[in-house]
Amino acid sequence: MMLTLLVVAGWPLARTIWFGFTDASLGNLDEARWVGFANYLEWFDYGDGEGEWFGLLADEQWWRAVWNTLYFAFVTVSIETALGLIIALALNQKFPFRGLVRAAVLIPWAIPTIVSAKMWAWMLNDQFGIINDLFLRLGLISAPVAWVASADTAMIAVMIVDIWKTTPFMALLILAGLQMIPEDIYEAARVDGVHPLKVFREVTLPLVAPALLVAVIFRALDALRVFDIIYVMTPNNSETRTMSVLAQENLFQFDQFAYGSAASTMLFLVVALVTLGYIRVARLDLGSGR
Repeated sequence: MMLTLLVVAGWPLARTIWFGFTDASLGNLDEARWVGFANYLEWFDYGDGEGEWFGLLADEQWWRAVWNTLYFAFVTVSIETALGLIIALALNQKFPFRGLVRAAVLIPWAIPTIVSAKMWAWMLNDQFGIINDLFLRLGLISAPVAWVASADTAMIAVMIVDIWKTTPFMALLILAGLQMIPEDIYEAARVDGVHPLKVFREVTLPLVAPALLVAVIFRALDALRVFDIIYVMTPNNSETRTMSVLAQENLFQFDQFAYGSAASTMLFLVVALVTLGYIRVARLDLGSGR
């Protein structure tokens, strides 16, 4: 397994980090020259006593992409966790056709992200979209809104679509944790006449917390790397550009392969730091599942 990971993940990562310290472009990958930290940060002296910082760490677009990514991840993961917990609690109850309902809830998550993004892009279209038509009929808006084309609403629209798609994933992981809780504990609480809210606060939440925290870290890792849903739904603008989108643009669209590799390396570092920080703060033991 470790050998497979080194081949399919370790080697591409090492090459990406290497290209970030070179002047590589798509046409001269084999002839790339070492330039040190020039792609990250370099002082350019104009010769008249003045100069300017250049590089990824001095790029306002990069820092805006970092903010967009962290903002997207925090909002979506928080809402998905809350909704996922509510849905998991409901699905954990006994009611007719429970298996069918559980399967139906997973449909948004089962749809490929590209398909979901394109479907919602049409639904949110200002001329042909059903969302605008519905809101106009209900009197909620007075004119069609370009949800994904407007800088004011594009990020909100993307987050709504991501929440719709990924909440079932969170519900599934949390439901698995809920089903591990012994039923005897709830029976004892009912016999003692404990209020359901207190049972949830004192029994359910502490016992499901390990599964909940692991679900959050898995979802956060995915959210920090978000690319496809934003790339498909929104135009190229700074309001919705994430770190992954910026890296892809420089790697392949702008033919700034070295700069894009530096952005990819920084994306890896940001994801790693956020993940390690979360594991430490949450005191997770991924080996034992505690």
